Amino acid sequence: MQTVAQAWLVYRMTKSALLLGSVGFASQIPVFLIAPFGGITADRTNRQRLVIATQTAAMILAGILAWLCLSGRVQVWHIFALAALLGVVNAFDIPCRQAFLVDMVGKEDLMNAIALNSSMFNGARVVGPAIAGILVARIGEGWCFAANSISYIAVIVGLLLMHVHCAPRASDHSPIEDIIEGFRWVNHTRIIRALLLLIGLVSLVGMPYTVLMPIFADRILHGGARGLGILMGATGVGALFGALTLAAKTGIKGLGRWVAISCASLGISLFLFSFSTSFWLSAALLLPAGYSMMLQMACSNTLIQTMVPDQLRGRVMSVYSMMFMGMAPFGAFFGGALAHRIGAPVTVAVGGVACVLGAIWFYRSLPDLRIEAHRLIIAQGLAGGEPAQELNAQPVEE
Repeated sequence: MQTVAQAWLVYRMTKSALLLGSVGFASQIPVFLIAPFGGITADRTNRQRLVIATQTAAMILAGILAWLCLSGRVQVWHIFALAALLGVVNAFDIPCRQAFLVDMVGKEDLMNAIALNSSMFNGARVVGPAIAGILVARIGEGWCFAANSISYIAVIVGLLLMHVHCAPRASDHSPIEDIIEGFRWVNHTRIIRALLLLIGLVSLVGMPYTVLMPIFADRILHGGARGLGILMGATGVGALFGALTLAAKTGIKGLGRWVAISCASLGISLFLFSFSTSFWLSAALLLPAGYSMMLQMACSNTLIQTMVPDQLRGRVMSVYSMMFMGMAPFGAFFGGALAHRIGAPVTVAVGGVACVLGAIWFYRSLPDLRIEAHRLIIAQGLAGGEPAQELNAQPVEE
């Protein structure tokens, strides 16, 4: 709700594609810059307490934005400042939450836990934008921000009630040395590097379509705030089915190929969406776009979490955060600037073509990545209880 309401608020106040992209940049660039420090913090501290702290900070920031809107004091610079502060919080929250997932469920249930997490997230993406579209049209953006702030109370209570062993991990090295160690491991591990590069590409050229969605909803499809909620909800429905598809899978076999196919499918869906002038056709095309995007990200997350050593988990997931969330601000900024020059449809079409080309590159690289991926999964333990002899007979991407 907050994401949709914030985008609509900026667009309503400015009517500027450039500022719309700039707010997305301000909200996510801290993840790119600060996530490595969030990763080392997740590896050295109690992850449960760190997540509680980040969720509390996010609640306060949402409450401030709600008060500014409801009191009529909100200005564009307020939105930029609060978005940037939330980005700082996310730089610590995202790698810590991703690493904390393994602490809660263990590796044997990791793939299903990631799928369940994605299902909950995308279930909210289905309901939230639709509610936001109705609330924004009838009573304004402030109440969406207020509802978001209040919702954190349940999250924090749930975290406090958990009994999870999250002992701090001691290190003999300086924080900078440990951060460099994480980057070095990612760089020297070809399968991890390839997965992260593909995630970064999609975040850079594919994800900006969500930032530009108010332009499609208003100028091209003439749906207004309600239309924006429907379009974002359609993306969420597709993403929810993508998460459920992964949840139904019982082993890691085939995930590498799924990553490549879903990336190509995302690119094709975005390309077709960019040329649509029919509201309901556009909404229908966002279903496979959301499905493909979530399936690629969730499969990549599962493979990375399965292969990464426990002592490096927070730092590697911080690099994942940099590629997933950290590249998005550059995509939002350049996407907004490009849309300002050549229009939103052409910008989204170019991003779709780039996703297809990235998928082709990754698929052609898969045969060279088999042995390393197989070795890492054996070393870290098999996800989903897959028998060792079956994995030995079938390389990971098969």
